[in-house]
Amino acid sequence: MKLKYFFLSCFALVFYNACKQSDAAFLPETTPANNPEITVTTVVTGNDVIWGMELLPNGDLIYGEKKGKIYIKRGEQTIPLEGFPTVKSGGQGGFMDLKAHPNYTKNGWIYATFTSAVAEKDSEVKLVRFKVKNDKIQNVENIFATGGGNTFNNHYGSRIAFDKNNYLFVSIGEGGGSSLGGPNSTNKNAQDTKLNWGKVHRMKDNGDVPSDNPVLPGNSKPTTIFSYGHRNPQGLTLNPQTGDIWETEHGPKGGDEINIISKGENYGWPTYSIGINYNGTTVSNDHKAEGIKEPIFTWTPSIGVCGITFINSENFKSWNGNFLATGLAGQKLYRFVIKDNKIAEENIWMEKMGRFRNVIQGSDGAIYISLEGPGRILKVTAK
Repeated sequence: MKLKYFFLSCFALVFYNACKQSDAAFLPETTPANNPEITVTTVVTGNDVIWGMELLPNGDLIYGEKKGKIYIKRGEQTIPLEGFPTVKSGGQGGFMDLKAHPNYTKNGWIYATFTSAVAEKDSEVKLVRFKVKNDKIQNVENIFATGGGNTFNNHYGSRIAFDKNNYLFVSIGEGGGSSLGGPNSTNKNAQDTKLNWGKVHRMKDNGDVPSDNPVLPGNSKPTTIFSYGHRNPQGLTLNPQTGDIWETEHGPKGGDEINIISKGENYGWPTYSIGINYNGTTVSNDHKAEGIKEPIFTWTPSIGVCGITFINSENFKSWNGNFLATGLAGQKLYRFVIKDNKIAEENIWMEKMGRFRNVIQGSDGAIYISLEGPGRILKVTAK
């Protein structure tokens, strides 16, 4: 199904689209100057929850379902891929992200994160890389693992991003046995620099530790940990204009965050948050403290912020350079205007279509959006 839309730019609800029988409840009649004309096509539908997706240089769209199945969409064909490791998909765990190596055309590597059982009631996040040959997953290599320590099967993260120097970044949630913020929290994984949970990790593409990674408090040498104090970071992407890595994470009750990831910084959880605990107790009376890196933007109430990307295509005209963020609970796709590396304007681009899980920019310049209810992928092109 293919539809064309014309958009208002400033603080407008852009369109309502269920990609079913009634696709457009609001279509502005005119297109403001230098705003893109948008075409939306449903390219995948009828799936389970789709977390990770990537458009490969040959045009194949590879994507994974939470329950652990991976597919390639090639034209009208949907091809299941066999050979991926066993995925534990209980709670918030399952198959999570997919990312092709920046030099994929030369080395063929695809990276993926997923949850794996450690014991009957314990699990970890694993990062692997693999190649696809003859429509089968082959040459699977283990790159990184958190180790056990997530017994409540929630807050895994996890997203993958490469920076301009081809360093690999992976976001990992706090794990643990529960989640409660504040000075009396029983889950301080995110502050423990000897644990992999609640961190953004930076590594070489083979998993080795870069020599210029930070030496964090309590450690005597660099590890893969690049930043810490993260609760449940489910968005991670490169800002192509500045080279910064941007991250989004779920707050507790309120306080979802957009962060710019900086070397060695502490982002505060579970000691500091704008949100409160689900039981109504306070996380922190003061939201600013020495040594705590503040978010550049927060949502209260929470939107369930998830996948993110930057628009990096002149086809999108005045939207080129804008930042996109998905909302699960809010069921919206947000578009932000960025100026001087700060949020200058927030717009709702899409809503009332289901839970927005992920958004990426493909190698073809189009925007790909995954939604739940049912699991599907939209392709958005512009001119």
